[in-house]
Amino acid sequence: MNITQENIDKLNAVVKIQLKAEDYKPQVEKAIKDQAKKVKLPGFRPGMVPAAHIKKMYGKSILVDEVNRLLSDSLNNYITENKIEVLGQPLPKVDQDAKYNWDFEEDYDFSFELGLAPEVKATFSAKDKVPYFDIQLDAETLASRLKNIRRSYGKMTNPDTVAEGDVIYGELVQLSPDGSVFEGGITNTASLRLDLVEDKATLKSLIGLKKDDVLELDVQKAYKKDAHRIAQLLNIDEDLAKDLKSNFRLTVKNINRIEEAELNQEFFDKVYGAGAVSSEEEFMEKMKGELKGMMTENADRKLQFDIVNYGVEKFSMDLPDAFLKRWLKTVNEDKITDEQIAEQYDDFAKNLRWTLIENKIVTDNNLEIKSEEVVEMAKKRIDAQFRMYSPTALTEEQLQEYAVNFLQDRERASKLYEEVRSAKVFDFLKSVVTLDKKEIDYNKFLEMK
Repeated sequence: MNITQENIDKLNAVVKIQLKAEDYKPQVEKAIKDQAKKVKLPGFRPGMVPAAHIKKMYGKSILVDEVNRLLSDSLNNYITENKIEVLGQPLPKVDQDAKYNWDFEEDYDFSFELGLAPEVKATFSAKDKVPYFDIQLDAETLASRLKNIRRSYGKMTNPDTVAEGDVIYGELVQLSPDGSVFEGGITNTASLRLDLVEDKATLKSLIGLKKDDVLELDVQKAYKKDAHRIAQLLNIDEDLAKDLKSNFRLTVKNINRIEEAELNQEFFDKVYGAGAVSSEEEFMEKMKGELKGMMTENADRKLQFDIVNYGVEKFSMDLPDAFLKRWLKTVNEDKITDEQIAEQYDDFAKNLRWTLIENKIVTDNNLEIKSEEVVEMAKKRIDAQFRMYSPTALTEEQLQEYAVNFLQDRERASKLYEEVRSAKVFDFLKSVVTLDKKEIDYNKFLEMK
């Protein structure tokens, strides 16, 4: 066997593998003998089929399989031994003129394209300044959070008259420009939440309605042309909702109102568990702590996003773009079009560049990702999921058991490992770069992109 490498440029190479008959024949003969022991054929006792018979019937397919296995192992070993940093996976280079008989005595020449990783020069220091938003907890956000929690644990009533914050359950029928019912048009029975109606005039017209009242509703005006909300209300596609010009006849079928839960011990116990808080003041302090924690997480996510953009822009690097586009099409088994690859490639390339930068940071700074850290991340995720559906927390033993089972799935474990790795790189960079702290109100922060 002879393996050679030809560098086309700094980012592209071709590896050529020349196979002689003596390179693959031992593996092929062994595979044929193994098959003879396993196969069941009419007229032969199990395990007693002659190898020559197997070779005659299945020899070529066995030969192809073994040659491919030998090629794959040899190519991977060559890449590892020569410490070649590749992007994606090697792609077979098709030689239109090559024609093989697969006759067990033939020599073969194969070529593989490699996309090479660029040299990464990524060193962060205190000279790198990145904005960090110190989100302030304002009274409006606190009041809104309290209201939402009280509504979540409140009770449903059906008042006679619509008031602000109510939900109208009604029938919506599409109208023609002259106000008559549009024959064959859109009809739907749905819940119309007043807190989502953005137009003040429309909201005013809805307040005071009673059961069986009828109103002509301009949905585009009510939702300020928000196609997503209009589509949900009418149960139609967003594309149709975007171009919809008709008004609708709204007939009130029922009025739903959630009465906010009282701030008493029963409410405190439902939200935070029995005895966790015992007064309104303690409840407010605990809620403030949760909100501040959430805001810190939001600020960190924004910082991580900004660091990635900063790093990718500062440490710019070329990629073997043409190779990577061919590779993306190959790994997706040609289910993705060239147009789709062109649309998505910039985001893919950006993420790949950041991955290369992360690799450099991990290597240069000896950042170690321990298995117990991955387990802890799994436990945290599982705990959060259970808390969404049950007020009773899992025990440490249960979390450990669930986490171990969760990580038995190799794909899940790999994704979680990458998350822990990214988090470790982020924590490291957060301690290295200069954080340009800026105070900002929560609502202003939400408006940022």
